[in-house]
Amino acid sequence: MNRMLTNLLLLLLVISSNALAQYDVVIKGGRVIDPETRLDAIRNVGIAGGRIVAISAEELKGREIIDATGLVVSPGFIDLHSHGITNKENEYQSHDGVTTALELEGGVHDIAGWFERRSGKALINYGASADFGSYRALSIRALAGASEKELGEKSPYTSLTDDEVKSTIEKLTTQLNDGAIGIGIPIGYIPKATREEIYRIYQFAAEKQVPIFSHIRDGKAWAVQQAIADAMLTGASLHIVHLNSSALDEISLAMEMITSAQRKGFDITTEMYPFTAASTSLESALFDEGWKEKWNISYGDLQWVATGERLTEQTFNEYRKKGGIVIIHLMKPDWIRAGIANPITMIASDAMPYAPLAHPRTAGTFARVLGKYVRDEKVISLAEAISKMTLMPAQRLERIAPAARFKG
Repeated sequence: MNRMLTNLLLLLLVISSNALAQYDVVIKGGRVIDPETRLDAIRNVGIAGGRIVAISAEELKGREIIDATGLVVSPGFIDLHSHGITNKENEYQSHDGVTTALELEGGVHDIAGWFERRSGKALINYGASADFGSYRALSIRALAGASEKELGEKSPYTSLTDDEVKSTIEKLTTQLNDGAIGIGIPIGYIPKATREEIYRIYQFAAEKQVPIFSHIRDGKAWAVQQAIADAMLTGASLHIVHLNSSALDEISLAMEMITSAQRKGFDITTEMYPFTAASTSLESALFDEGWKEKWNISYGDLQWVATGERLTEQTFNEYRKKGGIVIIHLMKPDWIRAGIANPITMIASDAMPYAPLAHPRTAGTFARVLGKYVRDEKVISLAEAISKMTLMPAQRLERIAPAARFKG
């Protein structure tokens, strides 16, 4: 009888613990949306030690109370694709709801050194992939001793030998051991990367059980199909970045291919940003001869970030020689709406480094989804949008980054 009484008292204490606990912070009376459990209700949230430890309809006590009446409470947004990786960009990103910003398309060079420089200084959570492009360049023997500028100019137009592929893999192994989140393969910027060398990197990723984050080749849905084939044949996990600016008018076909691969059990995912303009370096291989025909645009569709001016043939040639960032007006609103509406797409910004006239995706990607595509156009629901920004990115990461299981 005493044991039964003791157990009953313990049970009553557990039931009432939420109401009695003193939390560090309580977020009170907000509309709490949790995409994993599909909770969408007015709740109080208790935070202790920097972690959410209680979500309750009952009143919670805390040292700090935040009144969220009339507001939505959701997980912090996880941005899988950000080239703005300093505190300057992080400040804008945090105002856009981003609590984790990752450079996974291209990665960073010397991941260990980068982590050391960022440690204790970053405004939000950070991470990066292993930088395939730079370690590929450093493995090309003919370019040994070349300057960084020469490597950038020549390596995209040089194919790797078998030995150079092995050297690249050795360098990537070191980066993965130092904490890189998978391998970033921006093959669209490396026109002379052979099918075999990329296939070998996919094989390596499968062996190491790390994901590939890829800016695919030119070719729209054909290039998506090629990347999917490499992933299926090798067993590699694949995430295709910015599907909107890679697939363009074939985005619906590309999404159908990815959906089919997922249904067959392959670990293949994708993302997009909610804008009709892209942005990149004018000196890159993307603007080699044939770019106008490839994208069905001309000089006036390019906007020079330094001044905001639209380019002409003369300024295109001038600025391409010195290098810099352009905004590329090349997509149609219907393509973006189709991508946003599809359940397989995550939202990621492809944020550019800060500049006064930079592409607005650096500062406003997530707000644009919520304002334009949820509230105004009702393309998706609020809960669906939050899932694309939180749960889905966390699930993409959790196998290589266990901390992601506590996010989203």
